[in-house]
Amino acid sequence: MRNRIVVNIGGKDYTMVAAEDEGYVRRCAELVNRQLSEVSAGGRLSQADAAVLAAMNIADQLMKEQEAAENLRRQVKEGLEEANSLKLELSEAKREIFKLGTRK
Repeated sequence: MRNRIVVNIGGKDYTMVAAEDEGYVRRCAELVNRQLSEVSAGGRLSQADAAVLAAMNIADQLMKEQEAAENLRRQVKEGLEEANSLKLELSEAKREIFKLGTRK
């Protein structure tokens, strides 16, 4: 289902059509509006230039978050591999203990 949501970015209304709910679309618009306001604060940029700089800032944030997420995935994978290795070692040690116990 597509939702039609009117948001205001940079003082202009835009009608967004999205599968996501209204709250999500509004949060996205607020992020864009906040970035646009930050880069426009000096007042020397055209709206188009400010929009490009805002987009670059958002892209920078996205890429850094993706890199952080990938690092976390790698750490989790390494942790799981280590846990599996330790599990195998434990299993082998239990077998060895059992063998030693049955020799008596």
